[in-house]
Amino acid sequence: MAFSKKPVNGMRDILPYESRVRDYVTGVIKDTYRSFGFTPIETPCMESIGNLSGKQGGENEKLIFKVLKRGEKLHLDTAKEELDVVDYGMRYDLTVPLSRFYAAHANDLPTPFMALQIGNVWRADRPQRGRYRQFTQCDIDILGDPSNLAEILLITATTTCLGRLGFHGFEIRINDRRILKSMASYAGFSPESFEDVFITLDKMDKIGLFGVKDELTEKGYDPASVDKYLSLYEKLSGEKSVTAGMKLLLDELHDSLDPEVVSWMNEIAESVEAAKGADFELVFDPTLVRGMSYYTGTIFEIAIPEFGGSCGGGGRYDEMIGNFSGQQAPACGFSIGFERIILLLMEQGFEVPGTEGKVACLLDKKLPADRIAGIMKEADELRGQGKQVLMVRMNKNKKFQKEQLSAQGYTEFKEYFAD
Repeated sequence: MAFSKKPVNGMRDILPYESRVRDYVTGVIKDTYRSFGFTPIETPCMESIGNLSGKQGGENEKLIFKVLKRGEKLHLDTAKEELDVVDYGMRYDLTVPLSRFYAAHANDLPTPFMALQIGNVWRADRPQRGRYRQFTQCDIDILGDPSNLAEILLITATTTCLGRLGFHGFEIRINDRRILKSMASYAGFSPESFEDVFITLDKMDKIGLFGVKDELTEKGYDPASVDKYLSLYEKLSGEKSVTAGMKLLLDELHDSLDPEVVSWMNEIAESVEAAKGADFELVFDPTLVRGMSYYTGTIFEIAIPEFGGSCGGGGRYDEMIGNFSGQQAPACGFSIGFERIILLLMEQGFEVPGTEGKVACLLDKKLPADRIAGIMKEADELRGQGKQVLMVRMNKNKKFQKEQLSAQGYTEFKEYFAD
């Protein structure tokens, strides 16, 4: 079998420049979220296959990297179904592991519990720009708070973080699964068909209003219901204000929309606007669905113009933890699109702040040991002043060597020659 120097398809080697950017961004994220009261935790990269295949992860359940049983437990010759040979899977997000974690440790955690998780996840997806088979997710979640203060804190913390990373003029798109259901019910769709209708609605940005209409009609839904349903979206078209959108829906849907949902959304919009710490716009998007079927209430998504797609999202998932513990617990989370943030920063030629403190000591190859010991002591003194100091042998092509070190962020050079 031949060796390959290429990484597995959809997975990547991280070169030094990107690694520096990733480290910096991770630091900003952690510092920002900690300042809001979020606590770092960790969960394993593998979960029991039953946890990952519980019909909560939507399309992601089709993308699980499954792990074969090991040793005597693996009997490929007598296996009749998948569960005979598979017992674990690589996590496809951080929300399912967090729900299991909270169900197992709730008695040892404060209420509400504000969790911060950063870790790799795996999906057998089709690789493309900003989408990989192994990638880092960065989630904040608030568990145990049934009020919309959770949504307000999550949105405020995430937008503050994006602002500190230099992003401006982006949008946070917001909707609520209860609004989606109210609109579908008002149009005459049965509750059993809601998820199927939403799958088509989620394509609105790709196929447009008429494309959604054609697909729903082709699926066999009543044309009168389809027309009534999409007429709501036509009326909401171009209306970005949360409060204006809520007023229009309340006027149109009447008893089909719970006024408490309207108040819930308006309170979030007013509070987020009042607490703005970054340049962004909170936008009501009635076509926002979010693919995960575990969402039960508010849903939101980050749209950064430079990327042209979602750069993170989340929402409320009040029913997931009960699947593990038997007791329902309110939960809401927001995942920042870490890999896409990194991609955008690198495309902008982002330079990590503080690189002016990087010193490279170039040592002549003929330097005696006692001179090297003295240089090491000098380097330690510089490190004590907060500088990053590299000691490296001097190359014959010193000009090229310095160019390479400059590309790594070194701005000060000290040369040491043998007497």
